Amino acid sequence: MVNGRPCYVFSQDFTVLGGSLSETFAEKMCKVMDMAVLYGIPVIGINDSGGARIQEGVESLAGYAEVFQRNVDSSGVIPQFSLITGPCAGGAVYSPALTDFIFMVRHTSYMFVTGPDVVKAVLNEDITKEDLGGANTHSSVSGVSHGQFNNDIEAIIGIRDLFNYMPLSSKEYPPKIQWTEADEQNQVSTKLLDNIVPDDPNRPYNMKLVIQTICDRGKFFEIMKDYAKNLLIGFGRVKGNVVGFLANQPQVLAGCLDSDCSTKGARFVRFCDCFNIPLITLEDVPGFLPGKDQEHGGIIKHGAKLLYAYCEATVPKITFITRKAYGGAYCVMASKHIKGDTNYAWPSGEIAVMGAKGACGIIFRGKNTEEETANYEEKFANPLKAAERGYLDDIVMPRQTRAIIAKDLELLKNKQRERPRRKHGNIPL
Repeated sequence: MVNGRPCYVFSQDFTVLGGSLSETFAEKMCKVMDMAVLYGIPVIGINDSGGARIQEGVESLAGYAEVFQRNVDSSGVIPQFSLITGPCAGGAVYSPALTDFIFMVRHTSYMFVTGPDVVKAVLNEDITKEDLGGANTHSSVSGVSHGQFNNDIEAIIGIRDLFNYMPLSSKEYPPKIQWTEADEQNQVSTKLLDNIVPDDPNRPYNMKLVIQTICDRGKFFEIMKDYAKNLLIGFGRVKGNVVGFLANQPQVLAGCLDSDCSTKGARFVRFCDCFNIPLITLEDVPGFLPGKDQEHGGIIKHGAKLLYAYCEATVPKITFITRKAYGGAYCVMASKHIKGDTNYAWPSGEIAVMGAKGACGIIFRGKNTEEETANYEEKFANPLKAAERGYLDDIVMPRQTRAIIAKDLELLKNKQRERPRRKHGNIPL
């Protein structure tokens, strides 16, 4: 039991033959995972293994493949958690990689397909375990890990905290806690949101503070906080209801969408959609990050992942435009056009193809630039045009955001949207 709710757990023991996976060990893991799916209960795997048991040969490899199949069969049916407390190398890395969340421990846990010795032999490159596949590497560089902790105890507490936001299976809704009028009176005032967006559109502000102000008791469980920091994702509650937050972070890359954050966001949207968790989008995005590196790195393909995930999601989708919503990024971030349920803008919202200076430079080719820029800003540097066309449901004061989310969650709790019949879609991977 985790906080009074059931779960299945399996753990590898490094003190027994280095935690290596044998045929029998794999059968035990598969049995636990089969039971978890059958009864609709989450599963937690604690990984601390040297890999396949070499003495058994192909039998241990077959065991890994059986585990991988269970991971895939469980995906979207029950939440799957992986805690890496020691080495996880070779084929063993793919079981955690197939689960929903991976937590690692600094300086003691490692994940890599080939270790430093193999890298040295093949590429003649010297690299440490920590640099190759340590917790910091996978939490801030590769994006494999969803969180890193100082020790095993903190990591276990992290999983317990995350578990509180999860339904037991896709057939259930996330656990709602009681929220009373007394609780609401003790909640941090949302009035501070009225002054959080600077008058200068080029000045950043901390979007995480906006999320914390909206959440019950200011508690926001952030996922992948060290990776692609220009997009914030995580879980919180609004009047006891679990929600998933996606928000552009103006303090990093001005909140632009790039390849890494698009993949990060898409994965999170799809997880929330699997497990009936409503999505709250806080949008301040000047567009997709330009440049050769992004184009050559596949920004078109990776950006399409986030678009696909939002379009596919059938859970309640509530969006607030806090400032900029430019170009294709406006379309991607749960706009009304891709079946956003309720879409709002703060008075500071700007919805346009691009910023005023850039747009006027292209349209007027340097003629009367200042005058035309002022005209453009008057026409587009506000949310009125979009509201006139019905692309926004309302223009609201920032202080109203929390109350509107709570109201809409109640309104949308019985939402049913059927997708077209098909085997499965083909997300641009």
